[in-house]
Order: sequence, then C-alpha cells, then structure tokens
Amino acid sequence: MKQKSKAKKVLLWTGGSMAFVLVVASAAGYLYIKHLNDNITAISDDGASTGGFQKDRAINILLIGTDKRTGKGNTGYGDAGSVGHADTNILLHVSKDRSNATALSIPRDLIVDVPDCPTKQADGSTKVIPGTSDVRFNTSLGQDGRTPSCTVRTVTELTGVKPDDFMVADFNAVKSLTTAVGGVDVCLAKDINDPDSHLNLKKGTQHIAGETALAFVRTRHAVGFGGDLSRITLQQQFLSALMRKLKSNSTLTSPTKMVKVAEAATKALTVDSQLDSIGKLKDLGLELGKLDPKNLTFTTVPVVDNPAEKVHATVVLNNSTAPAVFDAIKNDVSFTAVKNQKKKAADAAAARLKGTKSAASEVRVRVMNGGAPAGSAQETLTWLQNDEGVLKSENAGNAPSALSRTTLEYAPDQAAQARRLAAIMGLSGSALKPGKSVTNSQGLPAMTLTLGKDFKGAGVSLTTPTKAPENIQKSTADKVECAK
Repeated sequence: MKQKSKAKKVLLWTGGSMAFVLVVASAAGYLYIKHLNDNITAISDDGASTGGFQKDRAINILLIGTDKRTGKGNTGYGDAGSVGHADTNILLHVSKDRSNATALSIPRDLIVDVPDCPTKQADGSTKVIPGTSDVRFNTSLGQDGRTPSCTVRTVTELTGVKPDDFMVADFNAVKSLTTAVGGVDVCLAKDINDPDSHLNLKKGTQHIAGETALAFVRTRHAVGFGGDLSRITLQQQFLSALMRKLKSNSTLTSPTKMVKVAEAATKALTVDSQLDSIGKLKDLGLELGKLDPKNLTFTTVPVVDNPAEKVHATVVLNNSTAPAVFDAIKNDVSFTAVKNQKKKAADAAAARLKGTKSAASEVRVRVMNGGAPAGSAQETLTWLQNDEGVLKSENAGNAPSALSRTTLEYAPDQAAQARRLAAIMGLSGSALKPGKSVTNSQGLPAMTLTLGKDFKGAGVSLTTPTKAPENIQKSTADKVECAK
C-alpha cells in the first residue's frame, strides 16, 4: 500500500487544479484516461467514512502524510524502517456553498484514544484491530497493522467530524508535485541550515522544488520552538504557496504543466475506494477549484503541553478552546469573513428569535424523533411537561426521515410560541422553520419539533455557533508569511 507524507496537503490543492487537468485529459482520449486510472492506488475505507463526498453538501477530506521512507533518496532521512505512521494530518472542511474552507492540522504527538478498527484483510476477511488509549495520534496508522481507515475513525472520535474521503501521501509526493508545477516561492525570515532535514536556505524569498521542497516541509529544529507544532506552521505556509501556484495563470494556462500535475498526483496518492477513478477525482477537483485562497484558513487543533510528562514530548487537547473549533467545523462556520449572502441569512435567522414570547403553558407542540437516540422524544416530552410547564405537548413518534439538526416548524400565527420553545430548548434562529401547523391528537393546531442527530439530551442547549473562535492561531492561503 502506498502512503504519503507532508505532500498530502499538496495533494489537496492538486485536486483543485486536477479539475482542469482532467478536462484536458478527456480530450486526449480513452487511452490516456485509462493510463491515469491505472496510476491510482485505492484501498478500502472499511466503512469508516460517510461513503464519499457529495456535491450538494459540505465536504470533509482527511489528508494523511506518512513518514514511510520508501522511494528513491528517502532512506537517508532517518527512521528508515518506519511502517508509515500518520506523521502529518489535515482535516480539510469545504463549506456547503464552497465560499470558504478550513484546513485543520492535527499534531502527530497529540494524545488521543484510537478506537477499535474493523479492517479488511488481503483474503477478504475483516479483522478488528484493537484500539488503544492515551497514545500519540500518529500511531493511528501503521501501528499494529492499522490502515488509513483507523486514522479516519480516530479523527471522528476526536473532532466529531466524520470524513467523507481520505488521501494518503509519502515523501515522493512533495518532490514530484512541486516539480510538476515548476516549484513554489516561500519566504524565510532568517537563514536556515538544518542538517537533520538537509535544508540550507538563505533569508528572503526562495524558489523551491523537489528535494529542497521536501526538506522545507520536514524541517523543525531550525524554526520556531524546534518542535512539531513549529513544523506544522511551516507546512501550512508551504501549502499556501502551493495553492497560490496551482491557482495561478502560469499553471492553469499551461497544458504541459497540467499534464505533469495529473501524472504526479495520480502516482503520488493513495485514496479511498470512493475516489478510485479519474472521473471521481475530477468531480472533487471541480468542487475544490471553486475556492478562493483568501477564504481558505489554515489552523491547528488547540493543544497544551502534556502535564503527565516532565519533558513535554507530547501534547493534549486544550479543552477550553478545541471544542469551539470542532463545533465551528461541524456546523459549517467560516473561519474567514462571512460573505454578504451568508450574513444576510444569519441575520434573518436571528430575527426569528426577536419579538414577544408566549407563556410556556400556551405552547402547543408535537415532538418527533428524527435521528436522535431512541427514547429522546419521550425524554424531551417528560422534561417539557414536568420541568418547563409546556403541558400542551405530545409524543408524535418517529419523523418520516432523519435530520442532521433539530428543527421547529411553525405557522405564522405561532411565532410567539416558537420563540418561547426556542428559548426553552436553546434553539438557534436557523432551527426555526416558518411553514405550516399540523393537527395534534386532539385536532388542534400545533408546531412540530423534530429532534435531529445533534440532539444531546433533554435540557441541553442546541444553539449552534455562527462565528468561528477568535483566540486561535490561523492564517489564510492568499497571504505570504515568512518562516521564523
């Protein structure tokens, strides 16, 4: 199985330009498309993902870079016998409307729980690789025979975000992709000479490709505090430069470069079985290609030094800030300035909560289960009646279909009731759906509260974030930053 490293991030934006490559490829004929298809290595996701991205939904792609030293010239980088751990990891979230994206780096030394991983074997059978608690994130791949699907499951458990697809890259991907686009420009705030990564560059703007590009994304002792978190920042700066190059006219208008990118990308990546053809990668590339670099935010999972260690070689979640970052991604909240149309929609939703509120005793509502845990409708009904005084409420059973988020549908003349129930439930304005009333078991008009997959229990607020947290490190792909 091929696996890839820092390049993984590279891949991501290669996918964006891949869309254009594949338009060219389609004109080149069946044989060339077949050739590119043959380049692709695909492996099972073992049921760990959502089953593949969809064009009408937000997209979550897990990009994994391994430290496996296979390939020409890579054995000299140390750890030559590595099985290929998840050394570099980015969860890329692309908004539903494609107006923005967030690239969330996950530190390899973050202490996490790796869950049990059902994994397909070569003979077609499935083996459950036991999970482990309080281990480094990078052991979610390679260790004990774990495949990328184990890393996907670990990300889901850590963040609450279930990836749609994954891409894996090794050292060769960085070298081949930067060479294919003709190199990228990076900035250094100081001279760097790191014998461990073999990087030797002078201060200022430098044009890098191939081995030098690999050395750039691998160096850590010569930048920041000399640890993996400093290297993550450097890699984010590199990926920003790569995206700018991929989106530039010098790349997009050059058939020669685009063909080279197609060759390099299809050879460099291992993908999940939902991305196993040029056609599928093209569709993903078209979606990624809609992004503007100024609306792609790079950030890192908020962490603190591991208090269990005297020498801080690992980190743990910063529980005061990390949950807000995860919630923003889960709720498709932009980390860049919200576009005017999104702001208008948010303002309209917030306006639904303003105005008079009925007394709780006047609220008439049917409660339905639309994806919440079994028994949630009855649990909510009991709480509303016994604790909140919403006596005109009833359990209406299961909803016709599952919903990702809880909703409250009401008629115009029930707006005051809706505002009261929203205040009781902790519903955001976006959960309120103006529509029509229904008839309850007594033949009287009532609202419909449908508990979605976001339901956390009776009495737990369901207000979703509308703004990304501000007290986190972040940068956008359109800005040139210099490695310090």
